[in-house]
Amino acid sequence: LLAMAFLPWTQNIQSTGQVTMLRPDQRPQQVPSAIPGRIEEWFVQEGQYVHAGDPLVRLSEVKPEYTDPELLERTREQLAAKESGVLAYEDKIRALREQHAAISVARDLKLSAAANKTRQAQLKVATDSAALIASTLNLEVALAQLERQQALYNQGLKSLTDLETRRMKGQEAEAKLTKAMNDLDYSRNTLTNALLEQSTVASEFVDKLAKVNSDRFSAESAAAEARGEVAKLRNTLANYEARAGFRTLRAPQSGRVTQALQMGIGETVKEGTPILTIVPDETALAVEFYVEPMDLPLIHIGNEVRFLFDGWPAIVFSGWPAVTYGTFPGQIVAIDPVISPNGKYRVLVSEQEQTPWPEALRAGGGARGIALLDEVPIWYEVWRQ
Repeated sequence: LLAMAFLPWTQNIQSTGQVTMLRPDQRPQQVPSAIPGRIEEWFVQEGQYVHAGDPLVRLSEVKPEYTDPELLERTREQLAAKESGVLAYEDKIRALREQHAAISVARDLKLSAAANKTRQAQLKVATDSAALIASTLNLEVALAQLERQQALYNQGLKSLTDLETRRMKGQEAEAKLTKAMNDLDYSRNTLTNALLEQSTVASEFVDKLAKVNSDRFSAESAAAEARGEVAKLRNTLANYEARAGFRTLRAPQSGRVTQALQMGIGETVKEGTPILTIVPDETALAVEFYVEPMDLPLIHIGNEVRFLFDGWPAIVFSGWPAVTYGTFPGQIVAIDPVISPNGKYRVLVSEQEQTPWPEALRAGGGARGIALLDEVPIWYEVWRQ
């Protein structure tokens, strides 16, 4: 017994588990209904092989808002009408912009003409003012000459005819002065009217431009609202088209139909209800088993595990794996960092390429795992246990 206590012993942890798939996308997959509906037609049967995208089941709508067979076409007509409305608003906006530009050009031309007329009136006022000054000087000269002529006539040096001629010239100078004063008043009135006309033109076109801008802003607001309705209808149409595609359940990946979870024709299913199960054809097998918390510190990722699968007999010698017969090796690839509800830690083991597992092995089969750890003397393992 003392000698046996020093014999080498390979530490091992034994536990039971079951065969599963290494990758989540290779495990049996339930195909749910994306929408509530009524089963109308089955395209497959249990055991049938399907390719990715093949139709599985056809559903019909049960919600009243989706039962209209022309729902997509009517929604497209509404969308086309709204898009036409948007185009009409855009045409109106362009026309108002062109009208705004035309009114602005006309305003500039009329303001330029009014400004020219004002400048002409100002020049006429200046000319008439100069003419009035000249007429005033002429009248003063004529009156002075008349006084000298009267004095000479009184002295007998000039004739009565010369005096009357001088008086006529004085009257003519006075008449010219009156005419110059009238012309100046008329020019000033013309200038006042030109200034008023210039102000009236500016006010008139301010009102016109304000109205055009108001109409354009209203059209732009209506166009923006119509664009929002168009976007909403496009979203609605896309949702309807996607929902129409959901009426036919299709295979998410290639595999074999293993179980129909809903039976018959006419059965109503809710949204998210599984319809059938597909098992992928390409799978990488793995085994999941559970270990006690006391044994967890001894195992690590990369450790070797020997398995006894249900249906494959084997002879096992714990502690001496070299003489074990009929087991299949695997390698630890994952250890859960948190404890499972059963009070143990889950360990995932994959097969090794150099020693594949039996081809007839299927997911769900039982497996007894023996994790091979360090090599220690028997007395140490007895003490640890």
